[in-house]
Amino acid sequence: MKKQISKRTLYRLPIYLSLLQEKAKEGVEYISATTIANLLDLNHVQVRKDLSCASSAGRPKVGYETTVLIADLQEFLDYNNTKNAVIVGAGDLGKALLGYNGFTSYGLNVVAAFDSNEALCGTYVKGKPIYHISQMEEVMNDQDIHIGIITTPAKFAQTTCDNLVKFGAKGIWNFAPTSLTVPKGIIVQNENMATSLAVLSNKLNEELGK
Repeated sequence: MKKQISKRTLYRLPIYLSLLQEKAKEGVEYISATTIANLLDLNHVQVRKDLSCASSAGRPKVGYETTVLIADLQEFLDYNNTKNAVIVGAGDLGKALLGYNGFTSYGLNVVAAFDSNEALCGTYVKGKPIYHISQMEEVMNDQDIHIGIITTPAKFAQTTCDNLVKFGAKGIWNFAPTSLTVPKGIIVQNENMATSLAVLSNKLNEELGK
């Protein structure tokens, strides 16, 4: 059974994994928590604590074997268990996500998108189809979809979410700038670009002020 960890630790684990994968490509065989902390400008005690949630491979004065730690993190983050997903809203953002091949590295297989725009329906983005919104139930049932990605305008997001849940989605990745109401047991992850931009702008102003 996996250890229960904080949301902040969970956010950091993929960052560690990305760094480790880069170091592995550079031929780094062993790496310490202190080195990881220095490269990411983090506290080494926090890094060591975070990594202990996913791996017990660290050794005093040696550190972690890079490939082993990568494998442990991938296993902990469930990247080896591929899950199918669909996108609803095939605008610029939806098509960009549909065409992004990097999701497979994180155990996510985006199989298709849906839209109400007849001109988009029947077209493909990097070999992946865009269906009419009316085909959502059929496609989700046929391909055992449990994750829905919402990239619609805010006014359509709740209805879209309701339909995704109705047709079998257990997890919602919401890019629409609005809050969603879901039944108990349904997981929602919101990506608020306005919030991220506000944080970026604030930190930039601090740096420029120095």
